[in-house]
Amino acid sequence: MKARTAFVFTIIALVTLVSGCATNPVTGESQLSLIGEGQEQQMGQENYQPTIQTQGGRFYLDPELTDYVQEVGDKLAAVSDRPDLPYEFAVLNSSVPNAWALPGGKIAINRGLLTELENEAQLASVLGHEIVHAAARHSVQRMQQGMLLSAGMAGLGMALSDNEWGGLIMGGAAVGSQVALAQYSQSHELEADRYGIEYMVEAGYDPMAAAELQEIFVRLSEGQNPGFIQGLFATHPPSQARVDANRKLAAKYDGGYRGQEKYQRMIAEAKRLQPAYDLHDEAIKLAVDEDYQTALAKVNEALEMAPREAAFYATRGRIQDALDNPGQAKEDLDRAVELYPEMFSYRLFRGLNRLDGGNLDGAQADLEASAQVVPTTIAILRLGDIAAQRGNRNKAAAYYNEVAKTEGELGNEARRKLSNLQ
Repeated sequence: MKARTAFVFTIIALVTLVSGCATNPVTGESQLSLIGEGQEQQMGQENYQPTIQTQGGRFYLDPELTDYVQEVGDKLAAVSDRPDLPYEFAVLNSSVPNAWALPGGKIAINRGLLTELENEAQLASVLGHEIVHAAARHSVQRMQQGMLLSAGMAGLGMALSDNEWGGLIMGGAAVGSQVALAQYSQSHELEADRYGIEYMVEAGYDPMAAAELQEIFVRLSEGQNPGFIQGLFATHPPSQARVDANRKLAAKYDGGYRGQEKYQRMIAEAKRLQPAYDLHDEAIKLAVDEDYQTALAKVNEALEMAPREAAFYATRGRIQDALDNPGQAKEDLDRAVELYPEMFSYRLFRGLNRLDGGNLDGAQADLEASAQVVPTTIAILRLGDIAAQRGNRNKAAAYYNEVAKTEGELGNEARRKLSNLQ
């Protein structure tokens, strides 16, 4: 144990000597830098799509809203301390009011937060805050801390959830999800508040919207929806102290553009669709409780309001599977993949449906496509089953060996099957 500890600290010391300290591009202060700018951007790019997909996927029903968010984000990025980063801004299809930034300027904001805002200046406050996190390399610093604390865990990778409806934990997207959703330090949050306000002023927005935004967060945190607490407020804890601090900072500047009329016009479609998403969220909760018939009725109502929403078809397909209606499940899952073919979870669910129906070729294609974006234990395990059914023992063993490294029911199943092969 002592030798292993010494080895880890030797590696850390060597990396520190090579990389040394760097200057925070936003604050001008010295900070530890173990990850270079090129690697920073590569990590952000590689983890952006997997993290988007594990957080709900893209809100594709209103592409004009995404264009609008990108436009506002670009204005703020242009006046940031790192304007040359390859910034991207995505709108995610999640009702949880959240926003996050990955290294290299990869930023996302949820539909559920956008519908809570009142004007463009408040949107600018959210995006400016996240841009500071990216520009100041806060995500990279959190990742560095993770590397130092869990160096011995590298390569374990795969994780799983035993509750199919409770959500899948993706091993392949673990880095991205942790970077996106791990808690910032208090100093990082205060930096993002302060310099985000400065970016707002330079871009011409009313900085008082930053105080209003914190008031919205405080109001939402006092609600009864636990998803709110587990989402935004796990990473951006609100408080009256932050409201007061932002108000004091904003008071130093004159007002600016607020853009309420334009914002309300751009958010109108998302607000119109919100009742459908509320029904869908209810359907998921009912399915968790195994009340599948009531869940089916809810998702059917949601589909009447939004007949092009792939998530609704995917959920109905899963409910039909639970009700032992594989043919109807297949139709719904086919439609989900047709509407949003890039979404890993829809390919995963259809792959499992195809496997149950004996369509090995179709199942393998879907499961491989799913695992290429976000490797999940269930996809890897079932690919092992397909290989075993086809008599490819070596390939099956390789798949089972990966899942056998994990805990829970799927890990136990993989270990049993690996033992049988041997």
